Amino acid sequence: MTVNMKPEVLLQSDASLTGSNTLGFSVVAEHLCQVEQLPQLQAALALAKRSAWPVLLLGGGSNLILSERLPGLVIQLNNRGISCLEQHAGQVIVDVAAGENWHDWVAYSLSQGWFGLENMALIPGTVGAAPIQNIGAYGVELKDCFHSLTAWDRQQQRQVTLYPHECDFGYRHSIFKGVAAGRYVIWTVRFRLSTTPDLKLNYGGIAQYLSDQGIDQPQPLDLFNAVCDIRRSKLPDPAQLGNVGSFFENPRVTLAQYEALKRNFPTLVAFPAGEGRMKLAAGWLIDQAGWKGYCAANVGVYEKQALVLVNHGGGDRRSLLALAAEVQQSVREKFGVMLSIEPRQYPAA
Repeated sequence: MTVNMKPEVLLQSDASLTGSNTLGFSVVAEHLCQVEQLPQLQAALALAKRSAWPVLLLGGGSNLILSERLPGLVIQLNNRGISCLEQHAGQVIVDVAAGENWHDWVAYSLSQGWFGLENMALIPGTVGAAPIQNIGAYGVELKDCFHSLTAWDRQQQRQVTLYPHECDFGYRHSIFKGVAAGRYVIWTVRFRLSTTPDLKLNYGGIAQYLSDQGIDQPQPLDLFNAVCDIRRSKLPDPAQLGNVGSFFENPRVTLAQYEALKRNFPTLVAFPAGEGRMKLAAGWLIDQAGWKGYCAANVGVYEKQALVLVNHGGGDRRSLLALAAEVQQSVREKFGVMLSIEPRQYPAA
C-alpha cells in the first residue's frame, strides 16, 4: 500500500528491501520513503517524529546487517549532483550529493583530472555513507581527502556544515557512529582533491601488481584499474553472492603484542597504525584459524578472502551473526585477539 505524505513524498508500507541490502537478506520495511530534495527529507522526518517511529537512513545498503522486518520508517536518500565549488593552487573542492554511488563518483573524479580517491575505487555504497564509516582501502581513508559536509541536524532542526575537526574521524569511525549517531542526516560531502597525481602504491600488493603488468611509471588510471582488479579478484560481486565486503575490522594492537605474536607466528601480516600500534590483517587471522571457504547451510566464509562473510541464499541476520561469533571465538583462542564486526546491525542487537 502507498499513500502520499505530501505531494512530493510517497510513503510505502510493507516495502521489500531485499534488493536494497547487499547481503541479499529478505527484509521488509514497515514504512519506506525515497527522498530527492531536502524538503522531502524534512517532511519524512517530521512524520516519523509525530508517529514515534524509529528511523533508518538507507544508502546503498552495503554496510548493514538487517533483520527480517524493520520497524518505523526507512528513508532512502536518492539525491544526486556533483558540483566543483573551487579550483585554485592545484586543488579543487567538489560537492557531491549523498545519494551518488561511491564508485561512480571515484571514476568521475578521475575523468575530470581530480586525484586522490583512486585507492578507494570499487567500494560499494553511496557517498553519504562514506564519512559515517570513514571508509578506506589500500592505505587511503576518506578523511585524507575530506573537506566538509552538509547535513540536516535533527536535534537543532536546521542544515549545518561540519568540518574534519568536528567529525572525530578514526579507523572506521566518526562522530556519526559515536556520540552523534542518528543526529545528522548527511546531505552532501565536499572533497578536497588535487589536480596533480600523488599515487599511494605501498599497500596491499598494488606496486607488485603494477610491476607484474609491466607498468613501471603508473598513472592515476593505472592505479584505479589495479585497485579494481585486485578487489574483484578477492571480493565477490554482491549481485552474485550476498556480502558487505570486509566483515571484521583489522584489529590494532600494541607493538609489544605484535612482537609477541610475530614470534609465535612468523608470517603474521600487519601494518603500522601510528601511535605505537600495529594493525593486524583480520583476513589473515581468520584464514590461519581455518575458516576460509567454510560453509554452514546458507552462510559462509568466502573462499578467496576470509575477511568476507557471505550469504549463499536464504541466509538471515541470525545465521550470519552466529557464524561471526564462531569466527571471533576461534581467532581469540588462537591469537588472543578479539575481532570487531565492521558493518552496522539494525535494529541494534
